[in-house]
Amino acid sequence: MSTTVSRGALWLEKLAPNATRLSGLCPSVQAVDGNVNGEAVRFIAVVPDANNHYPRAAKGEVGLLEGWTLAKVVSETVAADANNSVKRPIIAVIDVPSQAYGRREEAFGIHQALAGAAAAYANARLAGHPVIGLIVGKAMSGAFLAHGYQANRLIAFNDSGVLIHAMGKESAARITLRTVEALEKLAATIPPMAYDISNYATLGLLSELLNISNPDAPSDADLAQVQSTLHQAINDARQDTTLKNRLGADNRRSSALVRERMKASW
Repeated sequence: MSTTVSRGALWLEKLAPNATRLSGLCPSVQAVDGNVNGEAVRFIAVVPDANNHYPRAAKGEVGLLEGWTLAKVVSETVAADANNSVKRPIIAVIDVPSQAYGRREEAFGIHQALAGAAAAYANARLAGHPVIGLIVGKAMSGAFLAHGYQANRLIAFNDSGVLIHAMGKESAARITLRTVEALEKLAATIPPMAYDISNYATLGLLSELLNISNPDAPSDADLAQVQSTLHQAINDARQDTTLKNRLGADNRRSSALVRERMKASW
């Protein structure tokens, strides 16, 4: 296995130092058992694998192997805790630059693999597992939908290296028939079009935005802050398995109104 260092791999190690990786997984999906405030938790990250069987997923993208492996890890966690009254928290450490784009991925059903991962996370949340998404780097396109977006709570670092969007800038520019420069100008006035985390935060999807001194070389204080925030998020998630907490921001007012009117109609 050949991997390069990513924020996902870095923070997985920081949060569960020297923990043994779960066996039987593809090299690009790493899962470890650690703890938060003394409580057993399972951490999961997607990391780069230069020797990935699918080259389009060599740099940390979520592809066929990653989607099905995430589904396997999460589903096995749910099954293992089926008879336990208190379910283990699952923490998705998120640094995913994209879903894997390629002819083989499309032909072999990447949509099913990523949907399987998303469904597994949703099932875990609905089964009572606190699912927390910790966004330490990029959270882009279908990769984010498959790995972390179904979390009860989303926590992100307030850092220029944290980017969240449905697609990369070049792709979005092509789809909207604009240049990248024109797209960035438009994004300055329309928060959902923006890539930076500060604009994303205005959409109400984050439970916390953390100021970390150096996400690539965290201090003991940084780690303590993340651990404390994860602990609080786990407690909050145990009170509610839905995602209604994401509708409170001013920029989601219309979304909340649509839901209210649909509920009244039904």
